[in-house]
Amino acid sequence: MSPFPNVLIERARALIERCRASGLRLASAESCTGGLIAALLTEIPGSSDVFERGFVTYSNAAKQELLGVAAATLEAHGAVSEATAREMAAGALRHSHAQIAVSVTGVAGPGGGSAAKPIGLVHFACAGPNGRLVAKEQRFGDPGRSAIRAEAVAQALELLEAAAGCD
Repeated sequence: MSPFPNVLIERARALIERCRASGLRLASAESCTGGLIAALLTEIPGSSDVFERGFVTYSNAAKQELLGVAAATLEAHGAVSEATAREMAAGALRHSHAQIAVSVTGVAGPGGGSAAKPIGLVHFACAGPNGRLVAKEQRFGDPGRSAIRAEAVAQALELLEAAAGCD
C-alpha cells in the first residue's frame, strides 16, 4: 500500500510516462520534504529510467556541499528563501544528468517559524530545459508538519508537470 494518495500516484505516473516519451530525466533537491518527492516518483514502477537522482539537503552544509548553494546566499537570505530554492534547483541540474530539477525549502514546524518566515512558508524552484527557472512561494499556514510536507510534495509535482509539458 502506497503512503501517497491515489491522485498523486496517478499524476506521478503520467509525469514519468511523459518524461520517458520526451527523453527527459528528473532530479529533486529537497530540504523540508526530506526525500518525499523522490519517494513519490520512485513509487512508480519503471521510474528508474526517468528519475535520475534526489538530493536531501536538510542542513546548510549539505546545500553548499552537494548543490553548490553559495554561503553568501544562505547568509543574506537564509535557507528558506527564493534565492536558496533557485540555487538548489540549478545545483541539482549541475550535479546530475537530469534536464529538469525541482527544489523545495521551507518551515514545516512545529518550531522554527518567525514573523518573517512563519510555519508553512515554503519556497520552490524548478529548473528546466533551455535554462528556464521558475520560482514559487507558498504559505500553507500551520495545519501541522505532515500536512505542510504533503502540500509541498503536491506543489513540487505541479512544477515538474509544467516543466515537462504535462499541463
